[in-house]
Amino acid sequence: MALAVLHYALQDAIILVTENLGIANNQALMGNGSKVFLTTSCTSSLELAALLIDIQPGDEVILPSFTFVSSVNAFVLRGATPVMIDVEPGTMNMDHRQIEAAITSKTRAIVPVHYAGVACEMDTIMALADKYRLMVVEDAAPSLTATYKSRALGSIGDVGCFSFHETKNFTSGGQGGAVVINDPALFARAETIYDNGTNRRAFFRGEVNEYGWVDIGSNFVMSEVQAAYLWAQLEVAKKITARRRQIWKTYEAALSPLVKSGRLGLADIGPHCEHNAHMFFIKTKDRKQRGEFAKHMKNAGITCSPHYVPLHHRPIFKQLGRFVDEDVYTTVESDRLIRLPLYNDLSPEDQNKAIAQVQKFFGAAEQNGVNGYARDDGSLHT
Repeated sequence: MALAVLHYALQDAIILVTENLGIANNQALMGNGSKVFLTTSCTSSLELAALLIDIQPGDEVILPSFTFVSSVNAFVLRGATPVMIDVEPGTMNMDHRQIEAAITSKTRAIVPVHYAGVACEMDTIMALADKYRLMVVEDAAPSLTATYKSRALGSIGDVGCFSFHETKNFTSGGQGGAVVINDPALFARAETIYDNGTNRRAFFRGEVNEYGWVDIGSNFVMSEVQAAYLWAQLEVAKKITARRRQIWKTYEAALSPLVKSGRLGLADIGPHCEHNAHMFFIKTKDRKQRGEFAKHMKNAGITCSPHYVPLHHRPIFKQLGRFVDEDVYTTVESDRLIRLPLYNDLSPEDQNKAIAQVQKFFGAAEQNGVNGYARDDGSLHT
């Protein structure tokens, strides 16, 4: 019985992923809709995407510097040059207004990274992709159940990539991911790449007499045990998302007075973006104050962490890619960002404790004359 349950876990987990994306999952590889493959990680999803859109040495891929290295490595491994642009400080997403200036005759794809489950400006991105005949691979790692103008993140570009790592809203028990193919023209090759470059799935459907090696590929398949773990998470996805949004809104309501008085900054999320409360971050005055705040919270028994170090600062980037135009916000805003505790079973008591310590720190900072954080235009609000 247990083996029978596991046999269906992959398929049932895929169904639940598609339900949460609000898309039609086309298992028959024909007609419209999208096709979902569960993978070993979001990293492997991105690597599959790079293979699928046929990235070649010398191609250029546009993406932000403020992201996890997997966003870049997947394309660098195929010989591509990462071309990085600045972020919008309110969301920490790539600045859509800078994309066109970064496009050259070598550009092959745009990789919008939906930071913290908040959508990039996908209308602009898709319009540019259409204008210049580029592929769009959404790095939607933490973004399941988040939307842009009522469209699920990961279902807008040609390919969408998700993570079910243990740090995400929904997990498959440590590692795990999914890749969503939204262009029907890519369906057949996607399943071949997904299954070691073979046509084995076509053989199982009776479409060929034997199966063999027909294309490049690898084994990207999530295990049945991980799929079963994920399946249970996705069955209560609405409940998990609702709880996380409640936590997020509690933080926002409690800390808004500190924003109004200019003592800290919060995310600026547009009304057309429905996030999934993957993360709640604040912005301090500068890197120094962030360090002092983290120490204060640690002394109170509360872990608060910064996030990505911009990739264009790493020595290896100078060998592999380039940053277009000026870094106005990426570095300075990442130096101010720090995350507050947010997880599915965070108790009201623990959240109230965190809120109280935030209020205590910034109240003391004001009394000591350390007041102010950077506005979105870079000027200091005091």
